[in-house]
Amino acid sequence: MQSRERRGAVVRLPRQVAREPRRFYDGGTLPSAAGPGEPPDRDADPRIVLERHAEEDAELFELERRLAYLDRHLGELLVPATPGFRTDLTSVPALFTWLVPKTGAHLPAALLHDALVAGGDDPASYDSTDGHVVDRVAADRIFRDAMADTGTGVIRRWIVWTAVTVATIFVSESVPWSRARHWSYRVAAVVTITTILFLGYSSTSDLLDRSWVGAVDVPWMGERPWWLELVGGLAGTVVLPLALSLLWGRLRMAGAIAGVMLAVLFHVTIGLAAIGASYLALERLARRAPVLAWALAALVVASSLATFALLTLG
Repeated sequence: MQSRERRGAVVRLPRQVAREPRRFYDGGTLPSAAGPGEPPDRDADPRIVLERHAEEDAELFELERRLAYLDRHLGELLVPATPGFRTDLTSVPALFTWLVPKTGAHLPAALLHDALVAGGDDPASYDSTDGHVVDRVAADRIFRDAMADTGTGVIRRWIVWTAVTVATIFVSESVPWSRARHWSYRVAAVVTITTILFLGYSSTSDLLDRSWVGAVDVPWMGERPWWLELVGGLAGTVVLPLALSLLWGRLRMAGAIAGVMLAVLFHVTIGLAAIGASYLALERLARRAPVLAWALAALVVASSLATFALLTLG
C-alpha cells in the first residue's frame, strides 16, 4: 500500500497496479483420454478457446484451453482444473451490460475469477503451482489486479471489484474474516443500500413536488428552483454514500463506490428495468399470441399517427 504523510497521520491510498499483460499466458491443456495434455507456456500469448453450451435458457462456455496467470502474491494460477468447468463469461446483469459488457479487455480476468470462486453448487476450478488455497476475498483482489494487467480502465475495474466484493459479503462463506466482522459488513451494506434507496425515493418526490407515501423532506433540496434542487440532489449522491461508507471499515472503498453508483444510477436503473420488462412482456406476447401482438402493434401505430397529426396540424 502506498501512504502519504499529512499532519502526522498516515493516509492510506489505493495501491496502483501497473499494467503487465504478460502475466497472462497460455496454460496448455488438461490431460484427457487423448493424451497427457500440454504444459503451460510462459512465452506464449493466452489462447481463449470457448465451446458454447445452452443449458436451461442459460448460455455457458467451456474452456478448451487453460488460462495461466502469474499473480503478484500467489504465483502461478491455472484455470480450469477440471474439464467440466463452465462459465458465463463476465457475470453481469443484463441491465448493466452497457457499463460492463460480457466480453472485452477484462475477459481473461473474468474467466480467471469465475474459476477461482465458481458459484452455486459448483466447486472452484483452479490449480495453484505453489499450493495456495485462494479464498473469495483474495480472488476478488486477484480479479482487480488481473483487470489492470489486461488494460481495463481504472473506473471500470474498481466498479467491477466493488460488485464482486458486495457479492462476497452476501453470498460467500469462504472468507478470511471472523463471523462478527463478516456480519458487520453485511449490516453496513444493507444499511447503505436501504438508506440510499429511501433517500433517492424521497429526493425524487421532492424534485417533482409530490407527496409520495413514506417520503420525507430532504434538506439539501428543499423549496428551491428545480435546477437548484437538482444540483442539491446530485451533491447528495456523492456526500451521503461517502458518509455511509465509513460503516464498512476496511472495505470502505467498496462501500463508497457501491453507494455512489447506486445513488447515481438510481433513476437510470429504474428506467432500464421498465424498458427491459416491457420488452420481455412483448416478446412473450408475440410468442404466445401473435395475432394479439400484431393488433397491439397496429393500435400503437394508429394512435401515434393520430397524435402526431393532431399536435402537428393543430
